[in-house]
Amino acid sequence: QLQLVESGGGLVQPGGSLRLSCATSGFTLDDYGVGWFRQAPGKEREGVACISSSGASTNYVDSVKGRFTISRDNAKNMVYLQMNSLKPEDTGVYYCAVEEVGGCPRRIQIQTFTYWGQGTQVTVSS
Repeated sequence: QLQLVESGGGLVQPGGSLRLSCATSGFTLDDYGVGWFRQAPGKEREGVACISSSGASTNYVDSVKGRFTISRDNAKNMVYLQMNSLKPEDTGVYYCAVEEVGGCPRRIQIQTFTYWGQGTQVTVSS
């Protein structure tokens, strides 16, 4: 059965770094594009980053450009989100999700992604 499990969240001080992992199983990962999303309390879920099935294309929301890097290791069925220079406004639950076309759209929209993990909490605070 198709499954995605996020890990790596936690509490970090402003300016710090975290690496989130998305472990996948039950499908051929290299057929799918992957996105990372986040949701703060009381806020709408937003797309943060995406990567195409081959890893050749990536897109980021403006607020994280230059700070976050999405990557994938298809041989390990893993996707990562490296987050540097973290800010309090980065706080939220982070989700990974996959889409079946294998692309990475310029606008990372929820409706494009079909299967979702359960999320991992990231808190940026002093």
